[in-house]
Amino acid sequence: MIQLGLRLHDAEKLPLEKLLPVVREKGYTCSHLALSKLMKDVPCTASALTPGYAIYLKKAFAENGIDIAVLGNYLNLLNPSEAYLKDAYEKYYAHIRFASLLGCGMVGTETGAPNEAYKFCPECRDEKTLSLFIERLKPVVRCAEQYGVTFAIEPVARHSVYDPVSCRRVLDEIGSHNLKVLFDPVNMLDLDNVDRREELFAQAIELLGPDIAMIHLKDFVRTPGEGYGLKSVGAGTGEMDYSGVMKFVKTEKPYIFATLENTTPENAVFCRQAMQDAYDRA
Repeated sequence: MIQLGLRLHDAEKLPLEKLLPVVREKGYTCSHLALSKLMKDVPCTASALTPGYAIYLKKAFAENGIDIAVLGNYLNLLNPSEAYLKDAYEKYYAHIRFASLLGCGMVGTETGAPNEAYKFCPECRDEKTLSLFIERLKPVVRCAEQYGVTFAIEPVARHSVYDPVSCRRVLDEIGSHNLKVLFDPVNMLDLDNVDRREELFAQAIELLGPDIAMIHLKDFVRTPGEGYGLKSVGAGTGEMDYSGVMKFVKTEKPYIFATLENTTPENAVFCRQAMQDAYDRA
């Protein structure tokens, strides 16, 4: 069985108390919660993440039968600004503490770029950059260990951890049972590898499979001359074939959380059904 969820900031723009019943009605049983993107009228500073706030959210989700699969905190540990980095660490520590009170699946993040704009640059592929990311991630993982929280990194083609090999290295060098992988197949694609994507996904499953703790599901379309040449769209509305990924999930990851990204309120039901059908066929 796969547990399909929704990234809540892709859903209807409603207060949380009204949003959660709508998400559950569409057939979703778990969610990706990014506080800074969803709770626009509530501060998301480290000091705002109190036990009372956590218990309030925990009750609201439980009342609607929706688990919090992942608490997202996508900050850039490679930012060269010392002030930014200090604030980022405090937010990571606060999110980890908050997650322990929420009882959610994990805290999830991407892996940064060595600039203030958080944009791809050639240095993203440098050995020096990857080593720096590993060093800066270590205290965050140690905090996760102290609170008994799973912390998951998400490889992205345009970030410092961009493929299965670099991700495996991060896992091995840090060597923590609390550090896992959030596997988003589409996020590992770019124009250089999109036409050999099945080979890439097979490599990811081989190298990272035991440490994959959650899946992100979306799709892509090609956009020649625009952006990076690929655009993320709702699952089942682009070129992706999820049969290989779903076979892996079905055989090795029972009841895994799998949240959909880049949906719209209009296609959220279609996308969920497309992924459920892909799982059923695997």
